[in-house]
Parts: sequence; C-alpha cells; structure tokens
Amino acid sequence: MIKYIDQIDITAKKVLIRTDFNVPMNEKGDITDDTRIRACLPTIMYALAQNAKVIILSHMGRPKGERIEKLSLKPVAGRLSEILGKNVDFVDDCIGDNVKAKIEELTAGNVLLLENARYHIGETKNNSDFVKSLSELADVYINDAFSASHREHASVFGITPLVKEIAGGLLMKKELTSLNRVFEDPLRPMVAILGGAKVSTKIGTIENILPKVEKLIIGGAMANTFLGAMGVNVGDSLVEPDFYETATNILKKAKEMNRNIYLPVDCIIAPEMTQDAPTKMIPVQEVTSGWKIFDIGFATLNLFAEALQDAKTILWNGPVGAFEIDNFAMGTIRLSHAVVSNYAFSVVGGGDTVAAIKMAKDENLISYISTGGGAFLEYLEGKELPGIKALDK
Repeated sequence: MIKYIDQIDITAKKVLIRTDFNVPMNEKGDITDDTRIRACLPTIMYALAQNAKVIILSHMGRPKGERIEKLSLKPVAGRLSEILGKNVDFVDDCIGDNVKAKIEELTAGNVLLLENARYHIGETKNNSDFVKSLSELADVYINDAFSASHREHASVFGITPLVKEIAGGLLMKKELTSLNRVFEDPLRPMVAILGGAKVSTKIGTIENILPKVEKLIIGGAMANTFLGAMGVNVGDSLVEPDFYETATNILKKAKEMNRNIYLPVDCIIAPEMTQDAPTKMIPVQEVTSGWKIFDIGFATLNLFAEALQDAKTILWNGPVGAFEIDNFAMGTIRLSHAVVSNYAFSVVGGGDTVAAIKMAKDENLISYISTGGGAFLEYLEGKELPGIKALDK
C-alpha cells in the first residue's frame, strides 16, 4: 500500500521531493508554461508547513549525461521563487560535497532546488553509486513525479530501497486517485476517446480499455486505418495498411463484447496540412486521391457528442484532428466543449490533448488533467509503472 506525504511525519526533516519540472522554455530561457511547477505546489507547500527542509530534485530534457546550459533548472528556481513568494535557493549539481554543504546550510521551512539529475548518466542508467549518492541527501523521499514514473531511473526507482521513509506526493495521490476512479470503479456508462496519428502506438491502450468501457470513440489519423480496414478509400491520408488486420480484429472483438465503437462519418480534407490550403467537408466515402483527412466534420462531431450525452465517466487521450492548424481545429475544440458540457467525471491526458483542451479554454472544466505523458499512456495500456511499484513497500 502506498503512503502519501500527509500520512507520515516529516516535521523538521530533510525531505527530498522528486518532481517533474521539465517545463518548456523559449530561446531566451524564459519558461513558457509553468503548469508542471504549479501542479507540485500542494506537496511543496505541505512540506513547508511542516517546517521541513525541502530539497527538490528534477530532470530537464535529455542531456544524456552532459552539462547542457539550456537544460539547466536554474530558471525554474526563479519561477518557483515568484510563485511561492519566497527565495528558492539553487545549487549547480544534484550530488556531491557541495550539494551536501548546501543542504546543511538550509534552514527549516526553506527550499533548495538541485540541478538537472540527467546531467549525470547514472540517473537514466540507474547506476548504484549515483543512487547511493542521492539517497544520502535526505531523511525522507517523496515521489511527486507521476509523469517520470514509467522509467527505471535512479531518482524514481533506484533510490526507494535506500531511504528509510518514502511516500508519494499530493500530485501523485491525485493522479492515482483519478486514474483508479476511472479504471477500478467508474460511474457508468464510461466512454473513452482515443485519437492521435497511429493505431500502432495505441494497440495496447485499445485492448486494455475496450473491456472497461461501454463506448469507444476513435478519431484522428488513427481512425483512417480503421476506415481503410473497412474498405473505405482515404485518399492520400496518413494510414497504416500493415495494421488493417489488427483494426479488423478490434472491431470484431468489440462486436463480440457488445461494445460500441464510433468512427468518423465525414471529414475535412485538404491537399496539404497548411493554413492556406483549400479545404472541403465531405463524407468519408468520398475522399479521393490527392486529398488528405485532417479533421472530423460536423456530422461526426454530432455523432461523437451524442455518444457522450449519457456518459458518467469520460477518458480522453489524443486529438481528433490536426488542431495546431486553425483550419483543422474545429473538431477537437468542439469535442472538448462536448466533453465538459455533460457533467461527467472526465480525465484527460497526453501533451497534445492537454494543449487542445487549453486552446478550447476548457481546462478548468475538466475533472482531472494528468501531467503524465508517456506514463499516462503506459497506465492506459495496463502496464505497471516502476516508480509507482517502488513506492508500494
């Protein structure tokens, strides 16, 4: 059973919190989206309220053991200072004597942010010496990085046996509680929406989700493979003919299980995915050579919205069109509006899907938006996440 930070005594202790502060930055080094920083605030503020010495560990990008300046976490210290309204100290490494000295100087109720853990190759390799060095930094270890917990990395997996007291953070608690509410005891009917580019990357997800839902909505370019498997000509659209048989088997299995699968019936097409390309809205059966499907049409939107009307639980991963281009954003934006308008418990995950929800200005109306990218997908596939398993002592 996983314990969480609010179930253990951390008063005045040195607490190492593993966060995911892998936030986007522009060329000037300015943070362009601090969502992941703000998501960890409840854990950090709880630790501060317990007068703990808060030591924050994170990664940034993929430096592969090299010290790359643009992947430094130093700008995060500045932003976190602004948000907390108090100084967040920063040290330019995450292990070593200098780091230990900084921690010793840290007074109770204050925060120290360590430099990018992935500047050390031992982080991704789960090197035993690196793990040992991390474990010596604190009395308590808290994992609040669900989005990094699908990796067997030192700071989310290797460290846990070496620290006497470990627990999940409040963000981790929120992630797992929300996902368990969907997968273990959902209010029904439950509807899943799966989009994105390729069926090949979502097979495990579809196979795991299908028995758990009453309805499955499939959109995005991955729907083209299902349409192609049904004999529909999708023109020059992105499609995976090698997975026609897989798509056919999924449709057959859904029928045997009495599960309803919803596919596009009309679409918005263009010769190329550009803002100035000519577009047409036509039935999916009328797509011809030289044209590509980039979004769902109005009839499909109405079909999908109707499927959502009686839903009590909605799980969404993957946009249903190339929403980055204004001409092809309609389907995903309006589907977002449909999701939030029916008062179901809704969980959304995946970077593109979250970006689309924000574009639709619906983020405050979604019940829970997961911070996990790859971790969210692996959870949907039913895989055991190493970082979560490591917390379950």
